[in-house]
Amino acid sequence: MNRYRYLVLGLLLLFNTRVSRLSAAEEDEENGEDPQKSEIVDTFLHNEFLLENIRLIELADESYSEGQYDDAVKYAEEAMRYALLSDDYISRQMRIKEVNEAIAAAGDRLNWAEKMGAPRGYPEIFEEARTFFSDALDARSHEDWDTAGESARQVIALLADLPDQPVLPGQYLVKNWKPERDCLWNIAGKPEIYGDPFQWRILYNANRHKLPAPGNPHLVLPNMILDIPSIRGEIRAGIME
Repeated sequence: MNRYRYLVLGLLLLFNTRVSRLSAAEEDEENGEDPQKSEIVDTFLHNEFLLENIRLIELADESYSEGQYDDAVKYAEEAMRYALLSDDYISRQMRIKEVNEAIAAAGDRLNWAEKMGAPRGYPEIFEEARTFFSDALDARSHEDWDTAGESARQVIALLADLPDQPVLPGQYLVKNWKPERDCLWNIAGKPEIYGDPFQWRILYNANRHKLPAPGNPHLVLPNMILDIPSIRGEIRAGIME
């Protein structure tokens, strides 16, 4: 009987310690001490396995109080089984949460890189990052959490060293006069070029040797590729079509 008694008491002590810690976490969340814990605490305290664990431990406690030690041990051992199932469930949910956060961060970084002109300035790096992001989404859809998390982290690592300034076009493909009205004046005025038509002479000097009539800055032909020099230290790469 003493063996039963100590076994049940040990299981009850373990359970009460676990619940006390979780309850304290829930109280902190309700008091606004750490709102970010709300989702985690809710998962801890309301999963089906832990609820069944609570029910069984209460039966074990009741049976022990009534001197029904065999029943108490049976309930306590079953309660421990459900406690382990609860631990596995929580670990899985935490892993899923971690992966979802990594994928969200990777998606944000990928969107940022696209807005900064990475597809034009760093096409190989950007394409590799896009491939890893696609792999992360695919792995998540198949519940392959390890691959999903690792692929998402690869996206962030690949894009981590990109400069925090936009990559502007280093070249420009001349289009027709109608309707684009491409001339050095209008090209220089485009936001991606200089945003200032008065800078047309920079384009002219850089591309004079390419013009059909080098002494005539007004004559540019469709499908010519003009070089766009940097004038303020801006990063320029790729072609604007």
